[in-house]
Amino acid sequence: MAEQKNVQEQDINQLIKVRRDKLKELQENGKDPFQITKYDVTNHSTDIKDDFDAFEGKEVSIAGRMMFKRVMGKASFCNVQDLKGSIQAYVARDEIGEDSYKDFKKYDIGDILGIKGKVFKTKTGEISIHASEVTLLSKSLQILPEKFHGLTDTDTRYRQRYVDLIMNQDSKQTFIKRSQIIKEIRNFLAGRDFMEVETPMLVSNAGGAAARPFETHYNALNEDVKLRISLELYLKRLIVGGLERVYEIGRVFRNEGVDTRHNPEFTLMELYQAYTDYEGMMELTESMFRYLAEKVCGTTKITYNGIEIDLGKPFERLTMNDAIKKYAGIDFDTVADDEAAKALAREHHIEFEERHTKGDIINLFFEEFCEKELIQPTFIMDHPVAISPLTKKKPSDPTKVERFELFINTWEMCNAYSELNDPIDQRERFAAQDAAFEAGDEEANHTDEDFLNALEIGMPPTGGIGYGIDRLVMLLTDSPAIRDVLLFPTMKSIDK
Repeated sequence: MAEQKNVQEQDINQLIKVRRDKLKELQENGKDPFQITKYDVTNHSTDIKDDFDAFEGKEVSIAGRMMFKRVMGKASFCNVQDLKGSIQAYVARDEIGEDSYKDFKKYDIGDILGIKGKVFKTKTGEISIHASEVTLLSKSLQILPEKFHGLTDTDTRYRQRYVDLIMNQDSKQTFIKRSQIIKEIRNFLAGRDFMEVETPMLVSNAGGAAARPFETHYNALNEDVKLRISLELYLKRLIVGGLERVYEIGRVFRNEGVDTRHNPEFTLMELYQAYTDYEGMMELTESMFRYLAEKVCGTTKITYNGIEIDLGKPFERLTMNDAIKKYAGIDFDTVADDEAAKALAREHHIEFEERHTKGDIINLFFEEFCEKELIQPTFIMDHPVAISPLTKKKPSDPTKVERFELFINTWEMCNAYSELNDPIDQRERFAAQDAAFEAGDEEANHTDEDFLNALEIGMPPTGGIGYGIDRLVMLLTDSPAIRDVLLFPTMKSIDK
């Protein structure tokens, strides 16, 4: 096996040498492709193929990577792949000239070409370009994976995304669709008068979520700083400042593990709207998910991993306690205190820490028994106050908060609150988080004095929400892992 691999490596090295020799010959003959600075592209492949009647007989200029070539004496065929797809070109010696044709015959799969010519249809009915001019725009000095098998090794696909995008059209379409999703989110929010803003990534206090931050040192100020784990606290400051509807789409960083749904850096969108509550956020979320499915997928009935998910029907609503009652048969509204909750956890083999309260235990039961059941869109509402340090309490039950998470396909898709705007209550919640950190909870929030000062200036009643954009893209593109929707996912160094 090792001997076969060595032979393959020797063969590849020889092919690479041949390509470098071809480049050297081009350069010695004054035909260095890397000296070309521009090429006027008039059309893309799919535009021509989708509207042949309008293009037939007309001259076009396309550019892209040559993925196939068949030389047949005085005439040849090649296939050029561009952003939107691919198109065949018919290259004849008598049309482009003897010298140009001699050069063309030496071009390699992977070279980037510009082709000018008239659109026609071959005898077999394939829409093609009859080339009048072929220009080598860039020489490929590496060997692309073999076309029939494609690029199937996932590690290589993630590390060399540029090759993945060339060889796997499904992968390219996923990232084109990702861009479309983000564009349509912006369109939807613009229709509701939201303002897009930007807030700091390097912060002294990484709050707004339960996660461990990455830490670094700011040399100019000689201060330790953190990469943000959330967008929340700065966006709320803007609500205090009178910007009534704000949102940000940006990278956040959490020092945690990597799996099919988690990457240490990921794209989060948070939005805040003054003078509404979590009910308003539920309406906005349901409307936005439906809008995105229609715009991007063309239907509100999408399929993920073979399962149909209906975003067109009203989303189900369950309180967290009712969900546990439904799927685990336990009514936590009748559980008296922390010790009674811990006894239930022991009885049901739920692992917990001694510092955990009844609210923490409720959340552990929900994660164990309920999440796996939530396939169709479901709002889980009214979480325990213990796990919601930035959320307004329910007036009817101060042990719970006005919060919801949307679950689809067992995944948490977003997290929303009626935002806590009482600075005195917020200070007490921060103090409880500080105590939790001291007790060993590395993901606890810390007191943020400037944020408390902003609340003391006065924040109106506000609804807020955070969406994991990568998970949303996974859902709408039927992608199995978060790495499939991140152009450059976090990977362990190949040298380690």
